[in-house]
Amino acid sequence: STLYFHLLSLLFSLNRHLQRKEENEDWIKPLIHQSQGAKEFAYCPYSKFRVGAALLAHDGTVFTGCNVENASYNLGLCAERTAIAKAVSGGYRSFKAIAIASDLEDQFISPCGGCRQFMREFGDHWSVYLSKPDGSYKEMTIEDLLPVSFGPEDLKKKRFINVENAF
Repeated sequence: STLYFHLLSLLFSLNRHLQRKEENEDWIKPLIHQSQGAKEFAYCPYSKFRVGAALLAHDGTVFTGCNVENASYNLGLCAERTAIAKAVSGGYRSFKAIAIASDLEDQFISPCGGCRQFMREFGDHWSVYLSKPDGSYKEMTIEDLLPVSFGPEDLKKKRFINVENAF
């Protein structure tokens, strides 16, 4: 009878997980759609590689962003950082998810290393939806994308040597 209750408990947990996943579907697809729409505004005359992002705050507000290239290549902005900068400039600091879109057909778009670290600044347990133009997606977390990361909390940890600022 213990095995029966254990199996029943597992089935109940699986059912709850599937119900939560279905509830998530209600907002994930629209978020991905918004990232695809943001991609349409990309300014990418050099790479011709359009990227869009849609960032979801916990209160339901969505901030979109696109990549903005520059003739001085290293001054360009990625879509993810554009969306986050818009949110932060509006007073937001905590996020539920970000969806990323591109024109890649055969693989999910993945954020660059700089964007992974930029997203990590705002936590490592929020969702990142890597998508394809057909709307399919893969869910990951910041922690999945940037394991063993460095974040703001690391600056508060005890250090072996305390270096004084000479300036």
